[in-house]
Formats: sequence, C-alpha cells, structure tokens
Amino acid sequence: MEHLIRVLNDADRQTLAWLRKHVGDARVADAVRRLIAQRGTNTSKPYVSAVCRYLGVRPPEPRRVLHADTDHAVGDQYLAQIRSLLARAPVTASRSH
Repeated sequence: MEHLIRVLNDADRQTLAWLRKHVGDARVADAVRRLIAQRGTNTSKPYVSAVCRYLGVRPPEPRRVLHADTDHAVGDQYLAQIRSLLARAPVTASRSH
C-alpha cells in the first residue's frame, strides 16, 4: 500500500497500518485514487493524513518508543568541566557610559 501513499516516517507507517485495519484496503485505495483525481495530477502520492481526512477518520496517536534512561555520566563529566572552566575565567567589569 506504500506504493500509493506518501509514507515519510514510522508514525505514518503506524497510521497506515491502523487505517488499513479499520477501513480496509479497498476504501483506502479508492480514497487515494479520488484524491489524485481531485488534484488533476497522476504523479504525486497523497499523504497519509490527507487520506484520513478524506475518509473522515481520526487515527489514534502513534505509539512513541520510550527509551530507558541511559547513563548520563559522560554528559555530567563534561558539564563539570565546563563549570570548572567558567569558575576559573576572570570576570571583567563592563564599563557603563
């Protein structure tokens, strides 16, 4: 079905899978054909969101992949070095005119 619809990322893939499951391939393909006919061009594929709007459906929010907190030791080390450098830097008084 991705050959008919513009799929840019994983969220689009999830939405397209949901759309195919809940609406059916035939209705999705028909909506794509009608959208292309409305534009009068045969070259550009419609976005998944345009197909959803055309069909009058609102898909669920795409699932987000949650990454477990990773070790922040390296970042903390760099921040400590930056703070140390800033603490040693001479403070120059700015002149007021």
